[in-house]
Amino acid sequence: MPAMPASDSGTLEQFISMLQASRRPLLLTGAGVSTESGIPDYRDAGGGWKRRPPIQLQEFLRTEHARRRYWARSMLGWSMIRQASPNSGHRALARLEQAGRLHWLITQNVDGLHQRAGSRRVTDLHGRLDVVLCLDCGHRLSRDVMQSVLRERNPGWQVDSVELAPDGDVDLESSAFATFRIPDCPCCGGVLKPEVVFFGEKVPRGSVAFAFQRLDESDLLVVAGSSLMVWSGYRFVRHAAARGLPVVVLNQGRTRGDTEATVKVEACCGPALAAAAEAMEA
Repeated sequence: MPAMPASDSGTLEQFISMLQASRRPLLLTGAGVSTESGIPDYRDAGGGWKRRPPIQLQEFLRTEHARRRYWARSMLGWSMIRQASPNSGHRALARLEQAGRLHWLITQNVDGLHQRAGSRRVTDLHGRLDVVLCLDCGHRLSRDVMQSVLRERNPGWQVDSVELAPDGDVDLESSAFATFRIPDCPCCGGVLKPEVVFFGEKVPRGSVAFAFQRLDESDLLVVAGSSLMVWSGYRFVRHAAARGLPVVVLNQGRTRGDTEATVKVEACCGPALAAAAEAMEA
């Protein structure tokens, strides 16, 4: 057994034992898996907001002012998301998949770091930041292309001392983006939006149905780095518990799924997942 990271080692040992005994474990990951890559999470240890809540879908759709604010903030935040690298937790999950010890991975994160670490059996429940979608005609373009267009339309535009958010957003005062220019869809002139699920927006039914199918094929659910405060992730814990599947919750602080958890592990996700992968490979 490898050395345990700082945590309640008894419950971490239980988690590793359950993972070793599982033939088809499913992992559900949240923002806490990416914090060690420099991407902050949304919630504190008690489940409350650490910062202003993200933009709501209806706000984005309602006014150009809101869209200008979003894209100005995103232009600054995307550079930091783009430069982030997978951490030990992402790499551990990729190793488990490659060894045939991970049935599926569902992530609430939109940063693409699981795929960059080598994971392929992944459902991006909330979409991906690296794709931009036209809401009118369905045209798609890469976020890197969008970044180039934003920079061309706003030469020299820059704001110092911004703080990154989990969805690639940053905090800005309204005066900072008053003159910011946003592009329309190059095909139809429609509204461009990152292909991610905004707050107030429903997760696509197909993605939810697919994720439930993978969960129904599994014999263990592990939640890593999610407070489960939003229904999009918590529904899988409820479903697993109703079916009698064991549930492991790996997170620092309270989660909405603590009462359904078979085992709750208070630990940083990266070291805990790395210890689990090392034990599985031993």
